[in-house]
Amino acid sequence: MNNRRRTNAATFAIAGTALTLLCAPAMSVAAPDAAALATKYNCQACHSADKKIVGPSYKEIAAKYAGDSGAATKLEQKVKSGGSGVWGAIPMPPNNVPDADLKVLVQWILATK
Repeated sequence: MNNRRRTNAATFAIAGTALTLLCAPAMSVAAPDAAALATKYNCQACHSADKKIVGPSYKEIAAKYAGDSGAATKLEQKVKSGGSGVWGAIPMPPNNVPDADLKVLVQWILATK
């Protein structure tokens, strides 16, 4: 009987830990890489995490596109081609960012809270 209690306790502990990990907010593995990419491509010249500089903050972008299933594609295109009118009169110039890096950056921006 004592062995069964230990087994049940161990099983419960493992299940509880697994549940905690599965329910915890996901942390992006790419976050440090994305921050380095933002520096590499000079994104911080116009954007910051939480305040408007020339363009909107990453938090504002994430909030605007929350729940939009096509947001990543739209933003990738916007970064590549540039654009204007969505955030004010100042246009964003096109940026030459390789597709793989661009995907990491956009996902990171959309995950900003």
